[in-house]
Order: sequence, then C-alpha cells, then structure tokens
Amino acid sequence: MKKVNIWVLWKYLRIYQKTVPWKAKGEYYHILMKKNKDMQELIITPKTKVAEMLDAYPQLEETLIEIAPQFKKLKNPILRKTIARVTSLSQAAIVGGVKVEEMVSKLRAEIGQNTTAAIETENTTYNLEKPDWYNESSIADTLDTREMLNAGEHPVHEVLSSIKKLEDNEILKVIFPFIPAPLLDKTISLQYKHWLVEIDGGEYTLYFKK
Repeated sequence: MKKVNIWVLWKYLRIYQKTVPWKAKGEYYHILMKKNKDMQELIITPKTKVAEMLDAYPQLEETLIEIAPQFKKLKNPILRKTIARVTSLSQAAIVGGVKVEEMVSKLRAEIGQNTTAAIETENTTYNLEKPDWYNESSIADTLDTREMLNAGEHPVHEVLSSIKKLEDNEILKVIFPFIPAPLLDKTISLQYKHWLVEIDGGEYTLYFKK
C-alpha cells in the first residue's frame, strides 16, 4: 500500500479551508453587487411599480410627494407594503391628478436618466359621472378598506370576491383612503361597472355593479 505523506495532506487541507470560504464569500458578494447594480439601473417608465422605484431610488420619495402631495400617504409603512407594490406610476399619476409623462420625466431628471426618451402611456379613464344604473336602495353590501389597510391587509381580493357575489341589480359600495387605480383597472378588464366619487378628506367611495 502506498504511504500517504501526512505533511502534504495537512498542507492541502489547510489550503482547502482557506480557499473555499473565501470563494463562497466572493460568489455571494458578486451576487449582491449584481443585484444592487440591477436595482440602480432600473429605468423609470409608466409601468414601473412605485415600490420598485423607491427600492432602487429611495431619494425619489420626496420628489414624488412634491409632484403630488397625495403621495404623503406612502410614508405609512403599511400602505407602502401593500398598495405601492401593485401600483404603477401610470396609475399613481391618475391618483395624483397629474400627467404621467410629466411625472416620469421629472423622476428621471432627478436621477440623471434620459428625459427625452419616448414614454409610452396607457389611456385609462374612470367614470366620475353618476351612472343610470346607480340606485342607493340597490346597495347590497359595504366594505371599508381603511380598516383592512390599517391592519396590513390588501383589499383587492375581498373586493373582487364581493363583486362576484352580487346579483344582477345589486351594487357594492367600497370606501378607500385614495383612488385604488390597480383595483379599478382590474375591474375594468373584467367588464365590471364602476362609479368613483370623491368624499371629504381626500377619500373615495366606489360603487361596483356586474
């Protein structure tokens, strides 16, 4: 049997112990750097989610509030974790009552991105006029999403589920602390009818009908 040189074996074990951890750390560091680079290279477009943008460029929070004071509500960590993660800048522009092109251009300018690049927009309109189908006596249920949001819950699924349960002539009333653009876009895609009404304090009531 061939003898093993204990000194050589010990030497290789020492090399292995020194190199493997550093290699693993190096790979982990590379992954973290790549992720950070990808985040910092996020190009702002109307389709960019608000939370995604603020994760990559935290300094834009104040710019967003400057564009539309309604976005002060994003300082609420609960709203930031729920609504901001599903709301695009295009939808946020509707909430703030500003043109999405102007919003995106200003946000890009703040971080040195190209402001002359084309900005593709989607033409979405919400019904603000009292519809013929509305009748207060037809309201079958009322949801107050303020309580859900304060509890850290996202109301979209519950609202959609409640709409599905409506009979032909029934109406669902929903109270929101802001314009729920993502939810409205979803209901429009499902061909549900809606009526958006602004109430005191910058809050809104939505009426839905199948």
